[in-house]
Amino acid sequence: MPWKVLITSAPIAKVGQPAAARLQQAGCQLIHASKAGGVNGQELLDLLHGTDAVIAGSDQFSAAVLASPAAARLKIISRWGVGYDAIDIPAATAHGIVVAYTPGLTDSAVADFTFALLLALVRHIPEGLRSMRDGLWLPAWGHDMAGKTLGILGFGRIGQAVAQRARGFDLQIIAHNPTPKPAAENPGVQFVSFDELLARSDYLTLHAAAKPQNRGLLGEAQFRRMKPTAYLVNTARGALIDEPALLTALREGWITGAALDVFCEEPLPPQHPFRSAPNLLLSPHQASSSRETGERVSAAAVDAILDLLHGRPPKHLVNPEVLTSPQLRAPISSQ
Repeated sequence: MPWKVLITSAPIAKVGQPAAARLQQAGCQLIHASKAGGVNGQELLDLLHGTDAVIAGSDQFSAAVLASPAAARLKIISRWGVGYDAIDIPAATAHGIVVAYTPGLTDSAVADFTFALLLALVRHIPEGLRSMRDGLWLPAWGHDMAGKTLGILGFGRIGQAVAQRARGFDLQIIAHNPTPKPAAENPGVQFVSFDELLARSDYLTLHAAAKPQNRGLLGEAQFRRMKPTAYLVNTARGALIDEPALLTALREGWITGAALDVFCEEPLPPQHPFRSAPNLLLSPHQASSSRETGERVSAAAVDAILDLLHGRPPKHLVNPEVLTSPQLRAPISSQ
């Protein structure tokens, strides 16, 4: 029986059509969610009925959703991207559902965009743009990059890619990670405690995963430890930041400015207070939105489904233990 594939990831419609066409060539029926952003609750359950596979965006695949009759045929959730905190992995494994993702493919794009936001903040590029569009000529005075200290919170693949770019800007680089790589593998990077990272950073970028222990990692106490001249950039996950605390920090001058590409609620509501906050640069979760990267990620997300459809284990699994589970819903003919 042909597989029914639900596509909730918006980038597939933008840059992933050739990849999606390969699913159709394999006999799959494609169902595209019309809503931008995550599909959740009853809407997700309605779409899941009779579905064998999902190319997922930020949809909330909770234990209740995965245990529902609507998900009874679901065999694989192929995540477009690297974050899978919205998926209950133990529940998926218990039900024999494979969870795949696409690690490593967005690193360069996200690191580039992190620096784009940082430069826009530090050199006050949005202010210059507003001045010109208002018919004025008011050069905005920003700050140098060279000689300043860049703090990197989360030194995985993307954090390391940011450090590589920072070397070209003559920044002093410090980093904090629960399990940092040895300094010898990262020349020019000094690993410090979380408190020291906050206190020393002129510019702080976030690249940590949204694990339960990291939620609200930056709150009032942490913002008060930062320099009042500091800038913050978050291209990781919105949940890392206590958003009301950041609003207060910006309004009261605990830090100078921030740029956010990710939020606790996405899409960001039209009346969200962030939209009118001072010294805050916003972008709609587009750090990985380069066409070349999008094409590669779309192809990898589709490959995972085609592999499982043809009895092969997908290349990048979040829960590889599911392959040996008696609950596995899609038989593997070769491993």
